[in-house]
Amino acid sequence: MGFALKLSPLNRRRFERFKAHKRGWWSLWLFLALFGLSLGAELVANDKPLAVRYDGEWYFPVFKRYPETTFGGEFPLEANYKSPYMEELIAEKDGWMLWPPIPYNYSTINYELTVPAPSPPSTENWLGTDDQGRDVLARVIYGFRISVLFALVLTLLSSLIGVIAGALQGFYGGWVDLFGQRFLEVWSGLPVLYLLIILASFVQPNFWWLLGIMLLFSWMSLVDVVRAEFLRGRNLEYVRAARALGMQNGAIMFRHILPNAMISTMTFMPFILTGAIGTLTALDFLGFGLPPGSPSLGELVAQAKSNRQAPWLGITAFLVLGVMLSLLVFIGEAARDAFDPRK
Repeated sequence: MGFALKLSPLNRRRFERFKAHKRGWWSLWLFLALFGLSLGAELVANDKPLAVRYDGEWYFPVFKRYPETTFGGEFPLEANYKSPYMEELIAEKDGWMLWPPIPYNYSTINYELTVPAPSPPSTENWLGTDDQGRDVLARVIYGFRISVLFALVLTLLSSLIGVIAGALQGFYGGWVDLFGQRFLEVWSGLPVLYLLIILASFVQPNFWWLLGIMLLFSWMSLVDVVRAEFLRGRNLEYVRAARALGMQNGAIMFRHILPNAMISTMTFMPFILTGAIGTLTALDFLGFGLPPGSPSLGELVAQAKSNRQAPWLGITAFLVLGVMLSLLVFIGEAARDAFDPRK
């Protein structure tokens, strides 16, 4: 018995228009594939084996930490599976280890490089290493995940605040709209990047602290769009009928007008996502983003700037950011065409 997603005729036409936009359709699938790969980064790039067979038992170091004593060692510290000592202990019990395709975590330093770091691409480090001897490909996979997750959370929260603010302004109008517009004019006129740098310099930012700082300024992008839709929709006949029937303002706003306003809002979200990734990359590049050592694409760009003798760093950073942002722009173009009311 198959599962079929039921769509209304209007949404079915939108889906068909989105699918007909070949560049956006295939960009969506490619982006989802890359994001899905990054979500399972620990299974793709890790300095711990996926599975260990020892003395007839199975162990999974990727999901659980095991002390050295588990495998016959002397110390109750976490086992170092790459050490010859540990390899010998496991082999004594006819054991073996299954490693991920990239046997390095984003923070793993390769102390066995034959050339000084940053080292060029090789069979061991496919995209080379950075100036600290860390595998570039592993850091790219983990950095892709952090960038997308950060941008997704920021986009959802900022869109929620922007939609509510625009709905209140457009629905009530009058002094609410006047005060809201004046506030937006002042707030949007602030030098956002400089303020982000100043605020981030007070404390050592982490994921959530940086998210909160950027949320202060990112919610304004949707206010004007939602406000315009509510200004238009509040005078339509079905809204007047709802008021005549005594329906509460909140129900009218979010049950009747908001679904129509969300059509134009959805077309902007991929572009907001792109802007969030770009801002995070810029802050990391300047050193005011994620904590030092985090797998950051902006930090990779900064390393490429500081190590011009290692062109693979710059090429990797350019290609990853270019592909990621291009895919999101293509998806946004397809969504815009799909939700265009003129079509």
